[in-house]
Amino acid sequence: MGYLWSLLLVVLFIPSTYELQSSETQVLLQLIKQLGYPSSLQILENYDGDFCSLSSSTRMSISCQDSSVTELKIMGNKLAKVSGFNGFAIPNKTLSESFSIDSFVTTLTRLRSLRVLSLVSLGIWGSLPDKIHRLSSLEFLDLSSNFMYGSIPPAISRLMKLQTLVLDGNYFNETVPGWLDSFSNLTILCLKNNGLKGRIPLSVGKIKTLSYLALSHNELSGKLPDLSTLTKLHVLDLRENHLDSELPMMPKVLVTALLSKNSFSGKIPEQFGKLGQLQHLDLSFNHLSGTPPSTLFHLPNVSYLNLASNMFSGSLPNELTCGGKLGFVDISSNKLIGGLPSCLRSTSGKVVVKFGGNCLSIDSQHQHQGLYCREALNGGKQSRGRDIAVVVGVIIGACLVTVLFVLGVLLLFKKCRSKRTREQHILPKIVHENMPSGVSSELLANARLISQAAKLGTQSALVHRLFAFEELKEATNGFDSSRCLGEGSMGKLYSGRLENGTFVAIRSLSLGKRCSIQNLKVRLDLLSKLHHPHLVGLLGHCIDDSGQDDSGANQVFLIYEYVPNGNYHTYLSESFPEKVLKWSDRLGILIGVAKAVHFLHTGVIPGCFNNQLKTNNILLDEHQIAKLSDYGMSIITEEIEKQQAKGEGPKSRHQTNVQDDVYNFGFILLESLVGPVVTGKEASFLLNEMASFGSQNSRRRIVDPVVLTTCSQESLSIVISITKKCISPEPSSRPSFEDVLWNLQYAAQVQATADADADQKSDSTS
Repeated sequence: MGYLWSLLLVVLFIPSTYELQSSETQVLLQLIKQLGYPSSLQILENYDGDFCSLSSSTRMSISCQDSSVTELKIMGNKLAKVSGFNGFAIPNKTLSESFSIDSFVTTLTRLRSLRVLSLVSLGIWGSLPDKIHRLSSLEFLDLSSNFMYGSIPPAISRLMKLQTLVLDGNYFNETVPGWLDSFSNLTILCLKNNGLKGRIPLSVGKIKTLSYLALSHNELSGKLPDLSTLTKLHVLDLRENHLDSELPMMPKVLVTALLSKNSFSGKIPEQFGKLGQLQHLDLSFNHLSGTPPSTLFHLPNVSYLNLASNMFSGSLPNELTCGGKLGFVDISSNKLIGGLPSCLRSTSGKVVVKFGGNCLSIDSQHQHQGLYCREALNGGKQSRGRDIAVVVGVIIGACLVTVLFVLGVLLLFKKCRSKRTREQHILPKIVHENMPSGVSSELLANARLISQAAKLGTQSALVHRLFAFEELKEATNGFDSSRCLGEGSMGKLYSGRLENGTFVAIRSLSLGKRCSIQNLKVRLDLLSKLHHPHLVGLLGHCIDDSGQDDSGANQVFLIYEYVPNGNYHTYLSESFPEKVLKWSDRLGILIGVAKAVHFLHTGVIPGCFNNQLKTNNILLDEHQIAKLSDYGMSIITEEIEKQQAKGEGPKSRHQTNVQDDVYNFGFILLESLVGPVVTGKEASFLLNEMASFGSQNSRRRIVDPVVLTTCSQESLSIVISITKKCISPEPSSRPSFEDVLWNLQYAAQVQATADADADQKSDSTS
């Protein structure tokens, strides 16, 4: 009888276990269907095994405990927002109109034991429903880079175990919730790149556990609350908002403070000079005044200090001392007077200092003169009598201008009326005579070349102008060999200094006489319209058709902005160990370049390809921001290639592959992983070794030690995977640049999370 009773118990319990596993499986299958069968989940569609035993990938990760799903990470490829066009781009991919975010969240809430939920770049759209709070076990929630809008639902505050909340890159457009202090365990709060407006609520300053706060690229305004009570806050990112208060007190443990491009006013509090752990402070492009505290410059850990484009005045003391780790200082575009302290004008090159646009008594070519500086010396005060005289003068001048304007309009109207008929016949003839010869109607039609998205990026672009050959000759001391920065297939590159003191880089090209000058001008005009934060700015061009070289060819000069901090290749070399970049820095540079190339491929019509991608052509500015040089040369060289290709057969498939941007970017990724690749046998060896990159031993043997000691294994695996695909011998197997960019952004996000976790563990043990 006892045996039968035991058997009955077993039979009774088997269905219960099976139903639990089956219900979780059905939830996952339903999620696949609701998400439109994304490629990252296709493995689940016809899978008949245990989902919990699936190996994790860069696109999908499922973890289980006691037959329940505890972790679900899905990464799609539907980018919602891409930095580069003022931080925004028009949504390019969403789920179908039949998608219901309410039904989707309802399905999710059936995963009762879920602790980690990451649904990134999946095209999820709609207003996030309150029922998200039913996932009561959640500790980590990441819904970034989707298309969610409206307000952040109050019910999220009921997720009492939540430690990380990331809603970056959506379209939330209400206020920052006032209930954020309801979280008792929240350490990371990221709401970047949305449309949040209004004030930052006081409740933010009451989240005692917070270590990372990012609200940048929103529409926030008003007063920044006191954050000094956040005793664990290490990173504060409030860039590009409309905050207009004085600066409040900051937490003593703050490491990074990014407050640029707001409207902060008043003086920098003296307390900022006591932030002993501060490493990176950016207060640029605000309305701050007074004299910067001397203590800021010799904080023990500060390495980056940006005070540019404010209203700082007075003089810095000559005896000012600089901290031992200080590497970059920008005090440009203020009203500072006097001399530059000795520690900021060291010739050792240890500290990069920008100080132009002030009233300093050195380097007069880059300093303001006259009235601007007299106001700075007088504290901006002018005599009352002078003010009255100026007002009276303005009134009299305005009256005179008005009278002259009215008379001019009357005369112009009379003149235009008498000539209207004659001009209607002349105008078409003028247009026809100035039409460039040899230019296809298709190319001229594409003079609208730049798409609307690109126009957004050109609003603050550098002005492109024509340069005279004599002007360039003077800037380079007659193209002296000492000014030559290098020579390659695209011609020589010179450094130069214009008459106004601006440093430039000048690329010289030789074009055969068969190349049409008028056609070339059209192509140069198209090239001048390519503007992006990660492209080296093209300031202008010069065509010298007087046969300057021995062959009598036309000389074309492209004038670029000068990027001072060298190329990416140098920073990967063991020859300069003090410059070698850690993994997170490399990812930031790679993402910047990928954004630029993605723009060149898709942000302009037609796309611009064959962009000379190599580590030597990635330049770093003083902020360590990557800028791609020698891009868009195909626009110019297309004409040369047409001339050279006459009578020749088509290019081989191998040549086409070599010119492929994705393929070449793959080698940039490879060098970022292993260090500079010489070419030839070394490159072939590394390509063969790529197959064994999955094992820890092979990584230790091949990957740059600096990368290994500063990366998370998951972040590294993501980049290794996309590198393999980029360098695939078959062009059809290579990813699009959108996929490349997505993977790099994901790798950076994974790395940032790992770094934050490491900091948190370090704090808990200290």
